This record gives sequence, structure tokens and C-alpha cells, in this order.
Amino acid sequence: MSSIITVLAFDFGTQKIGVASGQSLTASGTAQPALPCRDGIPDWHQMAALMATWQPAVLVVGLPLNMDGSDSELARRARKFANRLKGRYGRPVALVDERLSTREARERMGDAYRGGPDPRVDSLAAVILIESYFNDGAGETL
Repeated sequence: MSSIITVLAFDFGTQKIGVASGQSLTASGTAQPALPCRDGIPDWHQMAALMATWQPAVLVVGLPLNMDGSDSELARRARKFANRLKGRYGRPVALVDERLSTREARERMGDAYRGGPDPRVDSLAAVILIESYFNDGAGETL
């Protein structure tokens, strides 16, 4: 029997980063409060608290690619964020294609989504990243 793998997933953004925790037993995730950030840089003390609480074996970062699969400017910044996570915490970081994850998150929220910025959407998008990681494969791993 293999051990259960705990993951933290991040839906990168320049003003907030959606967060979800998950594990391999059910291949599912749970939305956590989004982290506020300044120009894509989170409060590293809050990040350290998340790491201490969840003790993830793997970190998952959404990669916002262009629809043609090429890197967007935000994808380049998400890669930089992923590299910072790897450098700070020494855990494997999986980059998962997140195209359309925000739209799917809004659809899942249904009537609860009222339009405009909503931090619940970002963390639900991070849940979708966990599901993709476990169900579709890891994508690129740093």
C-alpha cells in the first residue's frame, strides 16, 4: 500500500494567490483562504504558516498558458513563483496547465458567483489544479 501524498496548490495571480490543500487518497482538494500578494509576491510568513500546517510533499502551481500552449507573461511569473517555492521549501513543484480553470471554478460556483473579483474563485481554481495533478498527471516538475 502506498502512502498518502499531501499537496498544496496555488492559483498564481499578481494581487492574490488561490490556495487549496489536497491528498492522493481521494485525489481531491479543499479550498483554503486566498493569500493576498503584492505584484505576485506573497507574504512569506503566511506561506510558511501554510507549509507548517499542511506539511505538503508536493507543491502544485497553475501555469496560465496562452490558448495556443505558449507561455504568457503571467505564466513566466508563475514559473518564477514556482522556482521561489522550490528554493525556499525544497519540495518538488509540479506545474499544471491551468487554462480555463478559472472559468470552470466560476461554473462550479453556479449562483454563488456574483461576477467580478472573488477570492473564492481563485481557491476553487486551486482545487481544480489538485484534481488535474492527481487525475491527469503531474505536468512539468521542477
